[in-house]
Amino acid sequence: MLKGNFYNSANTTQDAGQISATIALNAAHPVFQGHFPDQPVVPGVCMMQIITETLEEAVQKKVQLQKASQMKFLNMIDPVKQPQVDITVNYKEDEGGLKVNAVLKYEATTFMKFQGIFK
Repeated sequence: MLKGNFYNSANTTQDAGQISATIALNAAHPVFQGHFPDQPVVPGVCMMQIITETLEEAVQKKVQLQKASQMKFLNMIDPVKQPQVDITVNYKEDEGGLKVNAVLKYEATTFMKFQGIFK
């Protein structure tokens, strides 16, 4: 679990099938010493974990990624230059699980778009 150490969330709003929050990244986290020294970048796997943890909070249960039909990394997140990122996760029950669309962005810059299914 990355929440509480790698990032914290604030300004969380939740409606039926949608959760939005502002993520505050911890630029001093040890992961950035290796990814990459003197030029920190949030790893894609961490972005996916943030989406997963946000979804789990919304549905109040553990979930596991079953299928990623779209996972686009459009811009790098430098936690020093972009210490805050907005996340929006839309989800709905489907016969195959939870159909999810998520976006990580800040102002006009989109960092990641995701579509997939969690169970």
